Amino acid sequence: MMQQYMRELEQKPFDPDTFVERLAWRVLENTKEKGTYNFNADVMKDTFEQSIKDLMILLQRQRKKCESLKIACKEEEKLFWQDLFKQQQCNKECVDSFYQLDEKINSVAVKVMHLGGQLETVNIPRSRAEEAQKLMTYFSEFLIQGNVSIDVFSDSNRLFEAADIIRKLFFIAQELPGGRFEEAKKKIEQKYDEIERSLLEEFSKAEETNNLAKMKEIASILSHFKGYSQCVDVFIEQSQLGAFHGRDVFNEVIPLCEKNFKIIATVFNNPEQINAKFVLNIYHLKLQSHIKAVLSDSKDSDKYLKNLMDLYSKLQQLSINLSKFSLGSDPTYLKKLTQNIFHKYLDSYIGIELRNIKDKYQRIHQKFYESKGHQKKQITASSFQELRRDIQAVIGTRANINIAQIEDYGGEIFLSEEITVYILQEAKEAFKRCQLLSNSKDLPSNAMQIFEILLQYLITEYVDYAIDLGIQSVPIPESNTQQPDIYFFEIVQQTNIIVHLLEKLIQDCLFPLIESTARVGDCLSRKKCILEQTEMKLDTGLDRSINAVVGWVKVFLQAEQKRTDFKPETDVDTVATSACKSVVLFMRKSIKLIQECLHGKNAENVLIELGIRFHRVIYDHLCQYSYNSAGALCAICDVNEYRKCIKEVNSSLITTLFDTLYALCNLLLVKPENLEQVCCDETLAVLDNGVLNNFIQLRSDFKSQKLSASLKGLIS
Repeated sequence: MMQQYMRELEQKPFDPDTFVERLAWRVLENTKEKGTYNFNADVMKDTFEQSIKDLMILLQRQRKKCESLKIACKEEEKLFWQDLFKQQQCNKECVDSFYQLDEKINSVAVKVMHLGGQLETVNIPRSRAEEAQKLMTYFSEFLIQGNVSIDVFSDSNRLFEAADIIRKLFFIAQELPGGRFEEAKKKIEQKYDEIERSLLEEFSKAEETNNLAKMKEIASILSHFKGYSQCVDVFIEQSQLGAFHGRDVFNEVIPLCEKNFKIIATVFNNPEQINAKFVLNIYHLKLQSHIKAVLSDSKDSDKYLKNLMDLYSKLQQLSINLSKFSLGSDPTYLKKLTQNIFHKYLDSYIGIELRNIKDKYQRIHQKFYESKGHQKKQITASSFQELRRDIQAVIGTRANINIAQIEDYGGEIFLSEEITVYILQEAKEAFKRCQLLSNSKDLPSNAMQIFEILLQYLITEYVDYAIDLGIQSVPIPESNTQQPDIYFFEIVQQTNIIVHLLEKLIQDCLFPLIESTARVGDCLSRKKCILEQTEMKLDTGLDRSINAVVGWVKVFLQAEQKRTDFKPETDVDTVATSACKSVVLFMRKSIKLIQECLHGKNAENVLIELGIRFHRVIYDHLCQYSYNSAGALCAICDVNEYRKCIKEVNSSLITTLFDTLYALCNLLLVKPENLEQVCCDETLAVLDNGVLNNFIQLRSDFKSQKLSASLKGLIS
């Protein structure tokens, strides 16, 4: 049982509640007979008491075991500290021995250096004398008449030795005077040039076989010769043979440089200068030729600008990639190389850019108007011409002839979101090129010039022109009973979209180029000036459009509304008149069109103005008739239809106006004795007594009922 307790107590994690539950279940299991538990409290009690005793015994055993382990641990710790002390003593002795040995080594080194110095002072003069004696012997051979026959110079296997000798003789000869030594100097110079050429040939052969060790040795020797630069040129020329024949020369530069820079670092003593010359050769001989060939044809300015941007960006990226290599101490070296290549192209860039974007915009406009079958014309707006147009329209209506010739172009508004996006995309590309190809000093000015062209061809030449055509195509108010087609609201919608797209382009593409400069203010001022002119034209067109709508309502009601509608001789159905129904259908159509084309405050203001003018037309129209009881009911039905229709405007002001008009119509119907009470109603109490008087006079029984006398106190 003790072993079982140990296993359970050593379980991790140990839970005492689970332990007790498990013990209780074991007791119950022992009392189980035929699937039924026979619980016996005494057995359970005895089992738990026995278990507690067992656990107490187990606790005592574990405590004794812990005590013995503590004693053993202390003994082991004591032995460990003794061993550690011995190791420390041994380490101390080793350190002392090390210091003694170091002192002895230093002493021996000093003696060796002193001895080496003494040997050197003896050996150097001896070596120099020996070398001088050899050089004098060789020089004497050059003093003899005829050809020089020295073995070292005629043996190709001793080329490096001959190079060392002739180099020294050459410098000695430079110090000698002319006259008797002139012949010897010429022979030395000839031999110097001959050996230099031989070294260059050997270097070229070694490069062909990729013998880096020999190349390094020859380069080291040639570094003391005048033709060292030729050695570098030979290496650069041969290393670039077979390169730059692909379609994109820029992609070949980095792999070529990585390969040859490793060789340069191995072969030459001054790799940074050689790397710089290697890159200079690529830029001036390879890349410059490629760029010149691509940009040689500038007739197609669009293609030329795209190629210029592509080549310039590629060369800039190449310079960034090459900057990771060591190319000397000048950090602007690659930038200078790039500017030297593109200097003449960048100086003339902005002129070509401006001409190109103007030509493209003109072609876009031309194709657009040609696709619409429209010939662009000169539009001049003046107050006199507008007055003349209106008079001609009225005269033409009265005489039934078309004098004004109002052209609606078949509903074409001459604005296209697709064309706008195309125009803005061209400007976006131009701004990108401007940012890349303009220097920091000219960038704001160049960007503003592009912006001016964009405003001219997008707003002035395109949007404003469409607005002017739209204004001219708005029907003349009160000139026709045929329902007018108002297309100007669609022009406003498209103009709003175009202006939003323009604003986004300015924010995304122009402002980053002119920020923190005075050009920001110029841009905002110019944009405000242009858009204010456009807004004024839109206001004019909207005003005309509203007048056309309410003008048609006025003319239609005058033509279609019969006097018998409001003063029938017999009882009629009290429903809205047919003229009212036609007007309501037209007004709902107009309101829906405005809500679809205009948004926010613009739609709200236009609808309110339409509601106010519509109310005035209906009010004036109702004031032209005389009403009996049945006719008053028809008038009330008409006004109620107008009121329900105009609620779509969602304006409390317009709703109040028509509610008041509806209340005024009740004055046409109520009994004479109730008029004063109705006039004092909350809705009508705010109106001028003259208005109430005028409306009451429209009653057919005004004179027969002597309402004037009975309402003197109200309408006086």
